[in-house]
Amino acid sequence: MKLAVIGTGYVGLTQGACLAEIGHEVYCVDVDARKIRDLKKGVLPMYEPGLEELVLANAAAKRLHFTTDVQSAIEHAEVVFSAVGTPPDKDYRADLSAVRDVARSFGRYANGYKVFVNKSTVPVGTGAACREIIEEEFAKRSVTFSYDQVSNPEFLREGVAVADCLKPDRIVVGAVTEKAVQIMREVNQPIIDKGAAFFATSVESAEIIKYASNTFLATKITFMNEIAHLCEQVGADVTEVAQGIGLDQRIGKRFLHAGIGFGGSCFPKDIDALQIIGHDHGYEFEILTAVKKVNDRQKGVLVEKLLKHLPDLRGLTIAVWGLAFKPKTDDMREAPSCVIIQALVDRGVHVRAYDPAAMKNARKALPKILYAKTALKAARGADALLILTDWDEFRGTDFEALKKAMKGRVIGDGRNIWRPQEVRGHGFTYFSIGRV
Repeated sequence: MKLAVIGTGYVGLTQGACLAEIGHEVYCVDVDARKIRDLKKGVLPMYEPGLEELVLANAAAKRLHFTTDVQSAIEHAEVVFSAVGTPPDKDYRADLSAVRDVARSFGRYANGYKVFVNKSTVPVGTGAACREIIEEEFAKRSVTFSYDQVSNPEFLREGVAVADCLKPDRIVVGAVTEKAVQIMREVNQPIIDKGAAFFATSVESAEIIKYASNTFLATKITFMNEIAHLCEQVGADVTEVAQGIGLDQRIGKRFLHAGIGFGGSCFPKDIDALQIIGHDHGYEFEILTAVKKVNDRQKGVLVEKLLKHLPDLRGLTIAVWGLAFKPKTDDMREAPSCVIIQALVDRGVHVRAYDPAAMKNARKALPKILYAKTALKAARGADALLILTDWDEFRGTDFEALKKAMKGRVIGDGRNIWRPQEVRGHGFTYFSIGRV
């Protein structure tokens, strides 16, 4: 099939490359001419394992194209995906201006029956609003093309987005007509054949499913951070508690890792957006208010623990390993590291940081700290070390080499990546989250 994906950000580019990978001809569209020029050269705007290879291979096979010509892309496509950003505005509502622009372009340039698919994370009612915009544009042109408007939310996890796109747990399609459902099934058939569940529902339900999924996962993380505090008080190990409850199939083992709180581009803004949606409809999400409060508090826990071992931080050098909000990404949006490092800087600390992928973006968010080319160089001469992102390369650390590099012997593990007994056995003062 001929498809258009409008927006070449994280979701749009991944979606476009994966749709090309399963055999479709895909035109990825963006208003940013520089980004399109870079993509044509094989230069991606973000770090995502496996995505560059996918883009290069499908561009070479002539299945994946990049353009700024939205009119041509819509005219040639059978299905048009809107994958533009919906960042929070000053009131924490999802900014739908880009979504409206795509719907307007669809109305202006559609030249026959097509399916308009909203891939962006949007509040309930956006599908209906898009239909109004499309029909207004049709009226201006005095045309009456039939079309379908579909909600098809993405469930991509940064760091494993390619796998999530090609081998997802489920494909959710919110549509009004059976024709639209069948077209979306045809678009995704190679993925369905590999075992992905295909779930058709109403547009409104599909829109809520996305927010409900993300906020529930954020709640699981937050619950375990609450349990971690209790574990420290009674001498339990939160990693063992998580393993024990994760064996319950009703709960599952994922998103039960205690740490320094969640960040990223999805969970924080989706919590805010769902709260606003509830408020607009006369309902207050008290549980989400608690989730936000606990998550914000959790970002300060590691510094509080550090102060118990080093009461006066002024003038000390603290090494930081990990800056991105999670491993396998260069995304610094809402990263707990920003809050923690700023708290250190405010106390007069000299911070020297290392991250395998995120330092370019980190320099924009944290310009007042030093950056090292390797983890060991970041630790050289440091009075203490903090682990803020659980990159795999940190797990196999040579503790004797680390001890020789550091001046001090204090390690704060905000991601529980090491075994306390092992680290302490090398002579370090070690603390983590939810373990004693």
